Amino acid sequence: MTTAGDETERPGGFEAATGDGPAAAGTPQARAAEVRVAFEGLLQIRRLTHTGAGDPASVPAPWERQRPVRAVALALEASGMAPSAVDTSGRRTATGFRVGPGEETGTARVEWLGPHGSGAAQEEERALTACAAALGRLGWEALLYRGPRRRRFLEVEPAGL
Repeated sequence: MTTAGDETERPGGFEAATGDGPAAAGTPQARAAEVRVAFEGLLQIRRLTHTGAGDPASVPAPWERQRPVRAVALALEASGMAPSAVDTSGRRTATGFRVGPGEETGTARVEWLGPHGSGAAQEEERALTACAAALGRLGWEALLYRGPRRRRFLEVEPAGL
């Protein structure tokens, strides 16, 4: 059983790609179908739990606010952004987004990472700007920062907080 702050997934269920795991198994078409079904489920949760004015699809649901890493990762993947990946030794094997916990409770941090020499650092501003735009359409506020070694990252929280 998961708790409010628990970001883990139960075995055998859909797992949002955070960029810290292996590349998705199976074909890209099969993964896209899984992501589409999971994201449609998320939108249904939004519609059922929405109590305010406006479009329910543009407001993160309480479930998302309690699990921002998973929710942001799913939103990015559903928007067509590619996740990064690592092999069994922890080395990056693919360039893309990586989502982890933010500095504050209820936030997420998005980085653009890739294998050594992949050029991910040169792509990060453009890629993170695209990530921020995709998240903004889904009710997340994403602010671009420059961190250690001048690498950029997004700090993401539900809009309106």
